[in-house]
Amino acid sequence: MRVAFAGTPEFAAAALERLLAAGFEVPLVLTQPDRPAGRGMKLTPSPVKALAVSRNIPVVQPRSLRLDGKYPEDAASAQATLHAARPDVMVVAAYGLILPQWVLDLPARGCLNIHASLLPRWRGAAPIHRAIEAGDARTGITIMQMDAGLDTGDMLLIEAVDIRPDDTTARLHDRLAALGGRLIVEALELAACGGLTRTPQPAEGVTYAHKIEKAEAAIDWSLPASTLERRIRAFDPFPGASTQLDRETVKLWLARVTAGTGEPGRVLAVTDEHITVACGAGALELLELQRPGGKRVSARQFLQAQPVRAGQRFSAPGG
Repeated sequence: MRVAFAGTPEFAAAALERLLAAGFEVPLVLTQPDRPAGRGMKLTPSPVKALAVSRNIPVVQPRSLRLDGKYPEDAASAQATLHAARPDVMVVAAYGLILPQWVLDLPARGCLNIHASLLPRWRGAAPIHRAIEAGDARTGITIMQMDAGLDTGDMLLIEAVDIRPDDTTARLHDRLAALGGRLIVEALELAACGGLTRTPQPAEGVTYAHKIEKAEAAIDWSLPASTLERRIRAFDPFPGASTQLDRETVKLWLARVTAGTGEPGRVLAVTDEHITVACGAGALELLELQRPGGKRVSARQFLQAQPVRAGQRFSAPGG
């Protein structure tokens, strides 16, 4: 089976790696254009491109796939290249471009998407972040037959995993990426022998995982401690939860819910191991923090460089 692949970040690279290990022929990879990254803002290939190049797989990087869009020349070139690749199916994982109908119709077996949620919950761009932020007990991977809607296609395979109490987006991402790679291989093997069953998504339980915006990073101390603890984990590694202390922005990477009452943002207690801060309901023990230009450090190390005393107040950045 000839499998075209469209994807961009590490989540997608894990799936491509698994497809190649399983022996599938991948004649073409589509991925996002190189982006500036790092302190030098040097143009950097996506993880999917880096893997494809290392395996001598042809790569195309259109800015758009819409023939009537802003970059019709990119779309036309991609269309010709995809036709020439003669894929039986396209696998899509966190690609970052909307697939127009001509792409969905081109492979004989259509396009299969690896989506990091239990559809129809958390359709959209940031399902891993939103599942942690919402306090979901479980999430998973859905292999979906793509259609023109936003993650609305029929489900082909689905498998759940527990969200652990200490899961960050980074940790959960890695488990789901591995699961997605395994399930897409299973799906293609079943498709080859006619064993895939399509199940329409339920009409009930639809939620949307909107893209994470940098503005969401600011901690609102008037919220319950449990809500803020989940957000800190959900926004690790991006965009990182942030607050302000003495006009300096501080990022929070690890916290624990505890008992406590006081004005939201007010420091209730300081020990060698943590800084306890009052929230709208309950309090948070801050365990891992980061100063501007510094590294993530334990509360003990943070306090050695930045003394904090009870009665001081954390506020939203810019507040």
